[in-house]
This record gives sequence, C-alpha cells and structure tokens, in this order.
Amino acid sequence: MLVPVFTLNLNQKILPARVTIGKYDGAHACLTASTTSDKVFIHNPYQRLGISGGRMSLSQSSSEVSLLNINQTVSAVTAGRLSQSKTGDILVVGTPTNVLAYDVQNNADVFYKDVSDGANAITIGHLGRNPLPLALIGGNCSIHGFDGDGNDPFWTVTGDNVSSITLTDFDGDDENELLVGSEDFDIRVFKREEILFEMSETEAVTALCPMHGSRFGYALANGTVGVYEKISRWWRIKSKNQAIAIYSYDIDGDGVPELITGWSNGKVDARNDRSGEVVFKDNFQGTVAGIVQGDYRMDGKNQLICCSVDGEVRGYQSSSPESRYSLMDVNIEQETIRELSQRRHNLLMELKNYEENQRMGSSGEVLFGKPSSAGDQVGVIPANTQLQTGLAINMGNEENSKPPHVEIALATTNDTVIRAVIIFAEGIFEGESHVFHPRENSLTSNIRVPLYPPKDVPVDLHIKTMVGYKGSLHYHVFELTRQLPRFSMYALCTTSVNQPQGFVKFKLNERVARIVMWINSSFLLLEDMQANSSGGLEVSFLSLRSSLPLIIEVSSVCDIVIRTDDMDLAGDIIQALANYLNLEDLQVEADFPGELEQLGSVLERVEEYHATRQRLSAEMADHSGVIRTLVVRAEDARLMSDMQSMRQWYGELYNLNKDLISGYKIRCNNHQELLSCLKQVNQTIQKAGRLRVGKSKTVVVSACRQAIKSNNINALTKIIRSGTT
Repeated sequence: MLVPVFTLNLNQKILPARVTIGKYDGAHACLTASTTSDKVFIHNPYQRLGISGGRMSLSQSSSEVSLLNINQTVSAVTAGRLSQSKTGDILVVGTPTNVLAYDVQNNADVFYKDVSDGANAITIGHLGRNPLPLALIGGNCSIHGFDGDGNDPFWTVTGDNVSSITLTDFDGDDENELLVGSEDFDIRVFKREEILFEMSETEAVTALCPMHGSRFGYALANGTVGVYEKISRWWRIKSKNQAIAIYSYDIDGDGVPELITGWSNGKVDARNDRSGEVVFKDNFQGTVAGIVQGDYRMDGKNQLICCSVDGEVRGYQSSSPESRYSLMDVNIEQETIRELSQRRHNLLMELKNYEENQRMGSSGEVLFGKPSSAGDQVGVIPANTQLQTGLAINMGNEENSKPPHVEIALATTNDTVIRAVIIFAEGIFEGESHVFHPRENSLTSNIRVPLYPPKDVPVDLHIKTMVGYKGSLHYHVFELTRQLPRFSMYALCTTSVNQPQGFVKFKLNERVARIVMWINSSFLLLEDMQANSSGGLEVSFLSLRSSLPLIIEVSSVCDIVIRTDDMDLAGDIIQALANYLNLEDLQVEADFPGELEQLGSVLERVEEYHATRQRLSAEMADHSGVIRTLVVRAEDARLMSDMQSMRQWYGELYNLNKDLISGYKIRCNNHQELLSCLKQVNQTIQKAGRLRVGKSKTVVVSACRQAIKSNNINALTKIIRSGTT
C-alpha cells in the first residue's frame, strides 16, 4: 500500500500531461512541468537554480522554483540522459514548431531544432542496438529521433498524429522497441523503423507506459485504461472521466509494478497489473496533471509523486513489509468473503427464478390481464430451444435512406420470441454496445440487427439474447460469440465491374489453395470460394462504404494482382495476407495514379507554404527593427516635450503593430495548412510502406524520406511504385 509522505503547493498552474522529473546535476531529482503562461518551471528543493542570464530566471514567488521562458505553447516535456559523457539529465521541450534540448545545470541550449511536424509526445532512451540515447519526438504522422548533438539518425512515419510514445523491451530480446499511440486508434510497435505489431483500440491512444517484462499500460481519450501483455489485452476498464496520466509503480513491494492512473476528476488509483482491481486510491481537489517518481526526500528511495493542475504535489511511498503483510492478509480474507457472498447471492437469485417459473407454469395466474393456463408454459422455454445466428450483407434501401451494411440475423428454433438483444463489439457501436429492443406488438422469433464497421479489422461480437414467450415475465438468456471477418464490408460481385486504375503486383511461393483459404476466412461469403479450372482465381468485390471495386487476381503459379484505387485498402489486404501466410519479407510493384497525382500537388503546396513562411518571417524581422527605431524616436520626442512628433511616431507604431498582428494571423493559417499537407505526405509514405513487408517496407520509408529531403518528386514516385530508388 501507499503511504503519503509529503505535500507541497508550488503556486503554479500546471498543464495536464506535461510533467516530468530530472536529475539535472546528476544527483537531485527536480520536478519539472509546463505552466499555462508558456513557461516551464523547475522545482529544486535542495539548492537554488537562479542562474543569471540565458533562458532561466529565478521566480519571485519561491526560491525553489525557476522558470524557463519558452514563448510558445508547450506541447510536450521530458527529461533524460542524452549524452553518455554527462552525468546530468537534459530537459527536452516540444512545441508545435520546434524542439529545445536544454542543459538546466549550465543554463545553456544543447540544441534547438525546427520540426515542421510538431512535437506532440517525447521520450528519451536507447532504441534497439543504437549505443547513443535518442530524444524520440512524435508529431504529425512522423517520428524523429535526435541525439545529443541535434542530429536525427532516426525517422519514420506512422498512420496518424502521434499522441503518446514510450520505450520498452516488447519482445524480450534485451533491446528497446518503440511503442507509439496515435489518433487513428492504433498502438504500433516499432523495432527500429520496422513495424512489428499493430493493435487497434476504440479511441485515440493518449498515454502509454512500460510495466513488467513485455507488459505495458495504455489509456484512451474515452476514459479507457488497460494493460497489454505483448499483443494480448489482459484487462481494461472504462470510466466517464478521462485518464490524464498513467505510470507504473510497485506499491506492495512484490517486484511487479501496479498501474497508477491520474484522472480528470482528481482521483488517483492503483490497479493490479493482472486483474485491474483497485488496490489504492486518493483524491485531489483539481484535475491530476502528471505522475512521476523520484527520490525527493533524499533517503535513497523513490517516491511516487502526483501533481494537480493547481500546483498541489503529493509524494507517496510503499508501506513497510510488516504492515504490508498484515494488510495483504486482511485483503485476502475480505476478498474471499466478498466472493462467497456474491456467489451465494447469485445462487439464491437463480433458485428464486426457477421457483417463480415453476409456479407460473403450473398455476392459472393472470398475466397482462389474461389468465394463463398450466399448458401455456409462459415461464419455462422448451429444453430443445436453440438460438441460430447468421451474418449477411444487405445492400441497403434508398427509399428508407438505409446505406449498405452488414447484418446479423438471430432466430429461435420454435415459437419462442426474442425479447431483446445486446451486442458488445469494439469499434462498431458508440459506447461499444448496442441494445435492440423490439416493441411489444412486433415480437417475433427472428430479428436482424444492422452493423456498420468503420474500419477493416476483425471484430468479436459478444451477443446476449433474451428468449421466452410473449407472456413471460422471466426470460432465458442465450450468450454466444460470432466473429465478423476483417473485410466484411465488401460484397461479392457476380457481374463484371469497372477495373480500377490502381494495382499491386507480387509473386508468392505458395499454393493457390492457401490464398483461397485466406479469402474465405477474411471476407463475408455465402459459400466458400474455389479455384477455377485453370488453377487460378479472379474475384471481384464492391465496397459497401465507398462503392469502389476491389479485384483480386491469382494465377495458377501464384502471381497475385490486387486492383483497387484505395491505397489504404491495398495495404490492409497485403498486411492481412502476410500475417496469414507468416511472410517475413515482401516486395511489390504498385501504381496508384490518383494517389501519386495528389501527392505531387500536395508537395507543390508544401513548397509554397515554406516559401510563404520564410517571407513572413523575414517581414516580421524587418518590422521588429522598425519598431525599435520608432519606440526610440517616440521616447526622444516625449523627453523633448515634442508632443506632435511623439503622436506621429506612436501613430506609425500603432499601424505597424496592426500589420504585425495581421501577418501573424496569416502565418498561423499558413502553418496549419502546412501541417495538413505534411500530414498527407507522411500518410502517403505510410501507405507506400504498408504495401510491403519486412525489410522492403523499411527501405521504402527511408528512401522516401531521402527523396523528400532532396525535393526529388520523380524519385519519390519511382520509390512508391517499385520500392527501390
């Protein structure tokens, strides 16, 4: 258990999820966080940090707090060792346009880099076999890795804006892999530039933290918190509040850390890493801003440190072994009593239902104003009652404005009716569940529930169905699980379709029968596909979302062509096929004229936005020089009591200030447009990478980066098409 050991109030407003701790002198832990006034404060209770000059200045409110002026909105902050030759940590601050690495102890910049993609999340550590630590910056669909000299030896792209990032030994090879959470609901595992795994969640991934071994915790924007063991999710819980920060800390001394969560309502709780059971909780007056750990009492033990947005700081420490064991004994006893009481309650309720059903079925009791006879069997359904399920594609109805969709059909095998259906499925329904409750006058023994999967991922449908007679007061609940295939939103075409211009070609050393098996398991088909008389296969599908065609052609020697104008879809199909066949490397030939034409126009706009940005920056610099001159002239006129000249100079200064404000607005809009274009470029590179597998994918991403750096659009197009330079 955790015991509170200290409380501080720093009198600083702290931005949520922008809290870190660092040993800037190599010995003393200093709490560091971003304030609401575009500054970063550093709290050092051991010595005064008020170094004169540079970026750092001593706060007037407390001699223990120093302020670092950033003059931009701070989007991420972290601290860590960036140089093996220095003993102290380096503070790394990210903004929407650049990254600052700052040596707090010497009050000096380590490096200052412009990052067009912004810095949404930062972590510091060793990645893979790289001997030097890197500051890994997650931004606008891209990840940069900077070393202690400001060089960027690592760069890759991801599917959407990065919202969280951390390092952990995911596969147990004593090398750190990179875990990246993004706004497209995916958690990706990078082994250097190569993606090992992708886990799809139900909302944007706002926080990640390593735990014990291959275990890691995660938090989503919808209030979900959970733990993964590699790619298997052990547990998750969902709250109406948002999880601001998560951290792993061993509160009971068993060598396995618990998951600590700070919530938007001020609650802090610790959960067992295996079960998700709450083992500790506390409350702040305001939203929790961050959770870190450090030796803040200088007693050789790390404390868990929690901060609120109001500047309140609390430190917790694990309790002593004696009290811990006594608490564990009490907890075990209480848990055993609670479990037995719950089982007793459930058994009594079940017995009561059986007795009620028997009484109603054997007596002439009045139900809904109508007397029931002993033969009505209104309470007990026949023992041979079964619930049958089926999945089918419905092409929709224009008259009822019902778009094409997948539907699940439920039916009983006798005259019993379906009173209600509850379907639990991730990523399909808002709130992850859907209740279908027919009206009293339309109860039947079969119903159909429409499904609209937004993404091409396999989904487990957990179905609970209430079955009984129309006059029943008690119902039997059938529980079953059906899996929705990954590409269920694609309907098989029995007629010819227009051939798409985009395609992917590759050859596999596989039997055609295995490709056919993959198609049968991945698409929603009424009957299994079979190879044609020549030993090959050609099958056409129509997307229920976009009405675009998809054609898969397989020759007798396993030459495969995937024809579609959707580059994302082609990548999904290749990744799914590679996973099914356990392919380690795959090189393809691809051409998507529409995507490449759009990429060319986007890159031209990027050049225009860069040029506009440079011009505006130069104009602002010129205006700054003029402002200094006007201020000096106006003050001189004031001292000489020349009021007419003073009004003239201040009038010009006023007009120039309006021009500066107008230019700043233009620059902001230009920056937003630039970010949007860069996001499209990075996403296109990500799509090109997903058309390949293994080393071929890494080569494509790296080559695309070099082509963009050299502004060689022709080379970029060639790389996307052929996979080589």
